Amino acid sequence: MICAQLAGIEVFVTGGIGGVHREAETTMDISDDLQELAQTNVAVVCAGAKSILDIGLTLEYLETHGVPVVGFETDVLPAFYTRTSPFNVNYRVDIAEEASEMIRTKWELGLKGGVVIANPIPEQDALEEAFITGVIETALQEAKDNGMSGKKVTPFLLGKVKELTEGISLTANIALVKHMLKWDLKLQSV
Repeated sequence: MICAQLAGIEVFVTGGIGGVHREAETTMDISDDLQELAQTNVAVVCAGAKSILDIGLTLEYLETHGVPVVGFETDVLPAFYTRTSPFNVNYRVDIAEEASEMIRTKWELGLKGGVVIANPIPEQDALEEAFITGVIETALQEAKDNGMSGKKVTPFLLGKVKELTEGISLTANIALVKHMLKWDLKLQSV
């Protein structure tokens, strides 16, 4: 994000943002990108927060630090592999021009920090929320049973999710990144 801002890039795409990890109340494991989003004038187009995170606490952190979460054609925050989560976005936009205007207005008012544009994975590529939640819970329990902590947990969880979904999660990940790129091009052209 820092390099993007220095290079004059106002919008970039990623599959999903990092965030507050589950059990962060004891581990204090919070992704650096949340703090960077609060300080850097870059809009991030993504499919929401990664499903392995504590999405509720991630939204609280972003709100506390003045980072709006905007849903594109959705009132509900997508959760990376799924089009839904139990959480609402702060604002909804239905066309790229609305998002562009919102971002521009924030920065013209001198309000520092980024904006998250949450663009759900296409319906045909999305996984069922109950299915992926169950997979993640299984992976989390295995990590706990093996005494994993700290930076070892995330790579383990991602690998275990891929294994337990027999690669379907990776296919969904690739599809959502391609989808994000198309939307980014729309926003860049505004």
